[in-house]
Amino acid sequence: MRLATIRRGGEEVAAVVVPGGAVPVGGISDPDGDGWSADLLSLLESRRLDELRSHVDGLREAGAEEFSARAIPLPEVEYGPLYRRPRKIWGIGLNYVEHAGDLEETAPSEEPASFMRPDTAIIGPGEEIRLPHQSERVTGEAELGLIIGREAKNVSEEEAPSVVAGLTTILDMTAEDILRKNPRYLTRAKSFDTFFGFGPQLVTPDEVGEIGTLTVATVLNGETRRENVVSNMTFSPWFLVSFHSKVMTLLPGDIISTGTPGAVEIQDGDVVSCRIDGFEALSNPVVRRS
Repeated sequence: MRLATIRRGGEEVAAVVVPGGAVPVGGISDPDGDGWSADLLSLLESRRLDELRSHVDGLREAGAEEFSARAIPLPEVEYGPLYRRPRKIWGIGLNYVEHAGDLEETAPSEEPASFMRPDTAIIGPGEEIRLPHQSERVTGEAELGLIIGREAKNVSEEEAPSVVAGLTTILDMTAEDILRKNPRYLTRAKSFDTFFGFGPQLVTPDEVGEIGTLTVATVLNGETRRENVVSNMTFSPWFLVSFHSKVMTLLPGDIISTGTPGAVEIQDGDVVSCRIDGFEALSNPVVRRS
């Protein structure tokens, strides 16, 4: 199943993405009669995602044409970020050896170089990345994102897939000149407003298949600049879930951004994108305000 947050009537509401369109979750019948949570984060927190998927599958099998007829055509769909207020956003630095070379750093080999960032950095597809006045060199980095679906503490790598609700595309920005001054400035370099592109779709693991075969690409103005395969990560996605669950309790809606195959400098007027096999691409324009 594919889920998204779309803008309708001035609100951002959860929707199921179907071929050719998107069906708002609020308009889907609920066999329990309680109604589905209208926003995606609340839906994750309700722990009813599997139930919704089974129900939608049944509706499509019983009357695919009727269900699809409720869909808003894709040309009319305006995506928002999947949600705006996760409890936690974990970022993973230097998770591909090649990217460590960009910063003249040595890739970590024993533990991931993880950091946290604020939810005020979140933007959705098509929203502007605003270059801050404090930085003269900002980079954009495509990443595979993991979205936690249930409370998780001290899970093993083998258990990790069962706590992940879905995967998504992410654009992670860095004020690289600030970071180069001192690695202790990492939180500041990563935390400017608009520095975390998030969405447009949450893809459930059953639709992804073998995660290690996915290619993640950083694209600038339509040209692929850096790409790599998830299996080349130093720390696999499932290791990252397990590792961080041993640091703090992971909660529904928490995000782990798994690291980039490579960064590109972004400037006013550019469009930077994250492309991952089988996912709707995420793109954001870049502006520098005077």
